Amino acid sequence: MPRNRSARVAAFGPAQGRPPTSASLHSRAATAFRRRLVLAVLLVVSLALVSVYFRESSGGSLHGVQSGAASVLRPFEVAAERIARPFRDAFGWVSGVSSARSKNKRLQREVDKARQEKIQNDELKRENAQLQRLLAYRRSARFPTDYSGIGVDIIAQPPSQFQQRVVLNAGSNDGIQLHDPVVTADGLVGQVTKVARNICQVTLLTDQTSAASARDSRTGAAGIVLHDPTTSSLILDQVPKEDVVNEGDVIVTAGWRSGKLASIYPRGIQIGRVRSVSQLDTDQYKNVQIESFVDFGSLESVLVLIPKTRNG
Repeated sequence: MPRNRSARVAAFGPAQGRPPTSASLHSRAATAFRRRLVLAVLLVVSLALVSVYFRESSGGSLHGVQSGAASVLRPFEVAAERIARPFRDAFGWVSGVSSARSKNKRLQREVDKARQEKIQNDELKRENAQLQRLLAYRRSARFPTDYSGIGVDIIAQPPSQFQQRVVLNAGSNDGIQLHDPVVTADGLVGQVTKVARNICQVTLLTDQTSAASARDSRTGAAGIVLHDPTTSSLILDQVPKEDVVNEGDVIVTAGWRSGKLASIYPRGIQIGRVRSVSQLDTDQYKNVQIESFVDFGSLESVLVLIPKTRNG
């Protein structure tokens, strides 16, 4: 056993964990010294070559060696350039496309933002113009003196052409009651037919259930304004044949009163202009077609008329 162990030690060196001998330490130190010496010699030679290169003329030996090396390596440089060019061009194209897409998305976001801001500004301008018209109407001589007006926005448009009703964002909490007249600066709109605390329903003059006593502002001929389902326009009905109504005359509300009874609409509210007048010998009344001053298809804000006697 001892002999075998000595043989293994001699073959594979000292066992792990034993301290290195002085001979191994000396060998490592010599190897490190030789490496440092070679590095120092190479550094000195490099500095010497650089110094000689910069001091000699352009026709010197080192310059000649450099030119020769460049001539030898030039074909390899050209080949490498040709090989790398398609990859470089492809990378540049991909990079350019990615940059263009990113820029396009940014510009699209800016365009969308500017479009939204323009829409909002146009909406605010239109609403402001409508409110200014309503305010000017309240201050004008055409506004009924026995009423005050509440400016209200429409929050729901007519559900169909057969149900001409809108919903306003004001109700009994704002002093609105059933049958209050509703107008714009252009003319008569309709009346309040349902009321809740914060909203109310208005039946428009174009609804088939609506009617308003009216007269010709120039001749005084009286009748009832109704919606004609056959022509989808307003008519002045029940005008006697002997009364005078001319094309172009303005029709306004009659505003009658008899004792404690009175019409829903105050006197003198504009309704529309006479578009045509016709009659047959067999007809009992004239056929008077009216073009309304109010554009019922674009209503956004209205005035609800409140009698001043109700407020005190």
